[in-house]
Amino acid sequence: MTTRTETGWTPPTETERLLRESGDPGTVLDALSRCRIHVMVARLHADAPGCIAPFPSQHDPVTGRMCVPVPTSGMLPPWHPEWVFRRTTLAEPAGRRPDNRWRLGVNLATPGAFALDARPRNRRTWPAADARSAGPPAGRLLTDGGGPLHGPVAHGLAVGAHLAVHNGLVRNRLGTAYADYETYRAWLRSPWGIENRADHRQTLDALMATRLVGRTHEAVLRVRRAPADRLGRTPSRQEWSEDVAGALGRRGAPAADLAEADQALRRVARHGARFRADGLPAPDGAVTTMVAYDYGRAVNLARWGLSARFRHPHEAEQAIVRAGALSRSAYASWEDFSAAYALGRVLRFDDEQYGTYYEQNVTAHRLLAGDEGSPWRNVPRR
Repeated sequence: MTTRTETGWTPPTETERLLRESGDPGTVLDALSRCRIHVMVARLHADAPGCIAPFPSQHDPVTGRMCVPVPTSGMLPPWHPEWVFRRTTLAEPAGRRPDNRWRLGVNLATPGAFALDARPRNRRTWPAADARSAGPPAGRLLTDGGGPLHGPVAHGLAVGAHLAVHNGLVRNRLGTAYADYETYRAWLRSPWGIENRADHRQTLDALMATRLVGRTHEAVLRVRRAPADRLGRTPSRQEWSEDVAGALGRRGAPAADLAEADQALRRVARHGARFRADGLPAPDGAVTTMVAYDYGRAVNLARWGLSARFRHPHEAEQAIVRAGALSRSAYASWEDFSAAYALGRVLRFDDEQYGTYYEQNVTAHRLLAGDEGSPWRNVPRR
């Protein structure tokens, strides 16, 4: 293994720092197997059905040796409309390049570059390293030190930070890849039904207008908001229920609507009690609107659309700034925003089981509320 680092260079994320400090080849392999490495692919190849894109090769600018370049997430080059990045593993190049005339070049042409020998005895250890690892861990707060840390873009990206923490992805990266071109093309197709720029624009507009958050649950919360403003306190469960029934009764709503609203109220109340027990939001707080869920999804949809080449960088940045501004006007604190986002997500997915989706939100909330590197500590809410 050949390593080259520059004194004074600051690794952009924790991944690059760990790789820089790993030292011997064994620990480097373990570190690589637990992070995301990528190969560059022409978009023409990536979009062709059934096409297996070749692994690229380039000469190491220092040694002149032929290398297969694999940048880590924090070292991906700038966004380009016709070149994309696909996530790979150590096992894939080991199996697809059987010759001995190359090395695995990690972050070539950067201050943190190093190369692994690819002789047969070396390559045999790479799949074993992948097998020992469960892959990149989720539930982490990863920050790119060179990404937006202050200002409107940083604020907007912080609105989408929950999902970045869930997936163990860099939370403030806006550019080449959020995760992987093919992954986000697939995720945008299902469940979003997004196949092109027009679909992406339409869905992003719907999220900005908060048309995709649960309407019955949102209406029930809206009814609770009015007496809370009048009384100066959160109304009791009985007062809230009576207000919901009264509001629907004045509109002449059918019995089915009354039953649906009552069920929504019960679910929101049960989740609210569980949230308060787990510290989301404050003990005397209550979610007053779930629009945070649509704004958070809008930020991530903009990032996915950028990775999927449905948006250009300036367009994605504008969308993220807009979602941040809309969110700022709806919530007084990051904790209130987080509780509202969590409520929207668990009502959609968890069916009151307090399972994976609930635990993901609690984990993200605690990391974002408590970590010194969190945008909630460094980006003012107002």
